[in-house]
Amino acid sequence: MRARLAAVWVMCLALLFGTQALVFLILDSALEGESRLAFHRVLADNADALVVAAAIVIVVSGFVAYWIANRHFAPARRLSESLRLIAGSNAGHRAEPAGATEMRELATAVNVLAARHENAIQDVQARVTEARAEADEQRNRLAALMSELTQSVMVCNAEGRILLYNERARSMFSEPAADKEAPVAYVGLGRSVFTLLESDLLSHALEQLRHHLSRGDARPVAVFMAALRGGTLARVQMAPVPAAADDTAGVDEALAGFVLLLEDIGEEVRRAERSDHLLQDLTERVRSALGGVRAAVENLVNYPDMPAERRRQFTGIIREEADRLTVKLDRTMREYSDYVRSQRSLEQIRVADLIDVIRHRVETRLGLLTGIEDVDPSLWVVVDSYTMVQAVSYLASQLKENLGVRAVRLGAVAAGRHARIELTWIGATLAASTALTWENEALTTGGETSPLTFREVLERHRGEAWYEPGRAQRRSSFRLLLPLADPGSASQAPNVRAGRPVYYDFDLFQRSEQASALDDAPLAELAYTVFDTETTGLEPSAGDEIIAIGAVRIVNGRLLVDEHFDRLVDPRRPLRPESIAIHGIGPERLEGQPTLDKVLPGFHKFCEETVLVGHNVAFDMRFLELKEGETGVRFTQPVLDTLLLSAIVHGHLGTNEHQLEAIAQRLAIKVVERHSALGDAMITGEVFLKMLPLLAERGIVTLKQAREASARTQYARLRY
Repeated sequence: MRARLAAVWVMCLALLFGTQALVFLILDSALEGESRLAFHRVLADNADALVVAAAIVIVVSGFVAYWIANRHFAPARRLSESLRLIAGSNAGHRAEPAGATEMRELATAVNVLAARHENAIQDVQARVTEARAEADEQRNRLAALMSELTQSVMVCNAEGRILLYNERARSMFSEPAADKEAPVAYVGLGRSVFTLLESDLLSHALEQLRHHLSRGDARPVAVFMAALRGGTLARVQMAPVPAAADDTAGVDEALAGFVLLLEDIGEEVRRAERSDHLLQDLTERVRSALGGVRAAVENLVNYPDMPAERRRQFTGIIREEADRLTVKLDRTMREYSDYVRSQRSLEQIRVADLIDVIRHRVETRLGLLTGIEDVDPSLWVVVDSYTMVQAVSYLASQLKENLGVRAVRLGAVAAGRHARIELTWIGATLAASTALTWENEALTTGGETSPLTFREVLERHRGEAWYEPGRAQRRSSFRLLLPLADPGSASQAPNVRAGRPVYYDFDLFQRSEQASALDDAPLAELAYTVFDTETTGLEPSAGDEIIAIGAVRIVNGRLLVDEHFDRLVDPRRPLRPESIAIHGIGPERLEGQPTLDKVLPGFHKFCEETVLVGHNVAFDMRFLELKEGETGVRFTQPVLDTLLLSAIVHGHLGTNEHQLEAIAQRLAIKVVERHSALGDAMITGEVFLKMLPLLAERGIVTLKQAREASARTQYARLRY
């Protein structure tokens, strides 16, 4: 704009002074002799007046140039940028009529065209949405299935970039954060699985898959053990994802990616070790006791005439060893009972389904007739279904053997926050002491014996049971109370916005590693970490500190709101009142939070293999730079600033128009959670994605071009 204004001014001056000079030349050439000399004397005598006139001409021409530029050039520039904004990022934007009448009419015509363009886009989007509904439904079904699986699942492309994972995989690779913070998960779309598992193990497993594929094996699978972060031991199964059929493709081209199924076997290993210890200890004690008994028996058999005193000694040895063996067996059985209790897992099950399983077992194993009374189909409980079925079947078997009961009935109803399961029979009643005895005996039913007692099963399930003798119609019953399942007990992923977390991106199947340097990579294909900080004040070089870091990832052109980093930091110094007024974080919220040297390594890990993005990011980077020596953490990734990018795409606007709220409003982005680190990072991420097509219209499509264009803006000179 300034260059255009200067050019118009120069043109006006050239026109005015040129005209004046031409008039002087014509007069000078037309006059002769004394007339010409008189003309020159007049000019010389009025030199001061001519200078003043020239100054007036310069000033007037400046005003004329400004008027022309303001009436024609500036509106044309604003109209041009409005057109780019409408065409590229915000179809709902409208140009503001300004300037000359012709420019106003042109802006009005542009707005009419923009309205039609917006309607056309909405129509196309509606048709595309309708056309892709079925495909999206299939994707969402798969994503829902993956997210609810109890086994850890990850799907990777051929280069090992993660394109699908579920919450169990996310939690398996999470690192417990210091103090009160939530775990930081390093699993994410587009990240390399080679940073999560040992690369040699993965490479060897991939070689096995390729070998199986080359032989034409029907179900190629590679299995290996891997130690995860924190010492967790996992069993990993790797299966191939075949590429599209192509008879000419080699083994490498036939492998589009692979699926990893991970299972935490740490507890399984510990249980196996405990079981082996019990067996080994019992074997050694039994062998020792039997050796002593055997020696005593051999002496008694070989020497039948030995003195009575000697015989009593040997029989005493047999009795002592037998008693010692009995004690050892009892102790081992108790330990084994504890082991059995610990290895059973609890799961949610509908009470009606549990009743069906109990009924089937009682009929097939015990030969009793069964019937169903009232069963509430809406009740769910959390139980070890195997031991619970075994416990109720045990009661039924005791009724059959001790009371001659031939038929029982089963029912289940709600009882407050519990489900009440009833085992009812008609006939003989039961003594209270007998019922108490049954509760403390080991479960034996249908030829199976468990080391657990009925009471132990109840205690493990936090349940209660009692016997209720019959009165009318001689109907007696055992009643069991089991806590109802908590609808919120299932683990859920942290989610800062509504909707299902995005744990998949199948387009990454088509992405391979960039052959060119990062600077030459297209902006649309890079992975980004958009971040923001909140601080004690605005002077990093004067001792102000970071109190919050928020970040979110962008992969494949999508803002992954569920892959975020959000941490508070104890600055170990007072907060400035003016900063509290901005971000609303008081000292009470920072008390007990980790210090920056604890938080920064996790943030650095979260950002790896990405380009950093921020708004006025020079401010945030200065804080990180000053902490390099203290923490040993250096951020060497490329950095993009949405403030500078805004100056590129909307260079004619004033400084206030490049603030984050103004940019968001211009690009039709809703501003929420402003002045929180994570909230600002989310807004900045959406702004950045909306700017990419605007940059592309100006020929800025690579990282290098974006960085060079940013460096040429006036805001690139900001220093902190």
